[in-house]
Amino acid sequence: MTEIAFFTRLLDEAPAKERYQLATEQIQHAERFGFGRAWVAQHHFRGAEGGLPSPIVLLANVAAKTTKIRLGTAVITLTLEDPVRVAEDAVVADLLSGGRVDLGIGSGSNPSSFIPFGLQPANKAADYERKLATLITALAGGDLGAENTLYPEAGSLGRRVWQATFSASGGERAGKPGHGLLLSRTQPRPAELDGAPLHELQLPIIDAYKNALPAGVEPQITASRTVFVADDRAEALRFAEVGLRKHAKFFGGTEDSSLDELITRSDTHLGTPDEVAESLAQDRVLEHATEVAIQVHSVDAPHEHVLRSLELFSGKVAPHFGWDVA
Repeated sequence: MTEIAFFTRLLDEAPAKERYQLATEQIQHAERFGFGRAWVAQHHFRGAEGGLPSPIVLLANVAAKTTKIRLGTAVITLTLEDPVRVAEDAVVADLLSGGRVDLGIGSGSNPSSFIPFGLQPANKAADYERKLATLITALAGGDLGAENTLYPEAGSLGRRVWQATFSASGGERAGKPGHGLLLSRTQPRPAELDGAPLHELQLPIIDAYKNALPAGVEPQITASRTVFVADDRAEALRFAEVGLRKHAKFFGGTEDSSLDELITRSDTHLGTPDEVAESLAQDRVLEHATEVAIQVHSVDAPHEHVLRSLELFSGKVAPHFGWDVA
């Protein structure tokens, strides 16, 4: 059965400390309303793009304030990290949370973030492959050099690794070791597919992923989607007018783009529960997803409206599809 999850990039209009407090409250609220997992994103240097450089630290704190919701990174930019330290931090957080951590990783998409780490964006693919191999070895208890192995042992954490990708080759890479697949609502579109629906770009990734899975391994596919559910459509549009227009260029829009065009370009599902359900029903990726992760970005409504959106999604949208509400 498809499960539901909450995703946040911690973009509330607030200082960093308050962002972390609000994210914690939102995850607690998601747990109360039956969401099975919460994902947090990692971003370095630019608060306007993402508010959290250290996701494992935040999740360890959230774990102490929740009881059952799973807690995942979506994603740690593994290319910029020491993979042994990522494994060590994740294992400690997993133990403190009672085995609730999921380790989502990716290669990174912002070239300028590589420079402060002494890395070259041109080497991203090779660096990621090398560090991914080390991470897998560490979590499996393998020799990391000079007969050193991971302590504490990872237990089942190695079976809770997820890889994010925008490409079919990345889907294959995630499938080969039996990892989960993370699909983003910010999937880039080549010029020739500028007006294509999101599922048209992501279904080939899913096919490559499933074809690469080892025999007997069930697919794990999380589809992240921008979803904002409100009590009335006018309210939803009021926030979308501000948030989507602020990010218009990111989605290929302009100052002259209509709000309807920005909603389409950003693959945003918004409105009343019935309207959101009707919109999501057009997304064929969700037929294959084992989890649907909703985020309010780039509508970026205020905190209390994020909480209300979670309630409405859990109580009125998810049941429309028969999605699991814990």
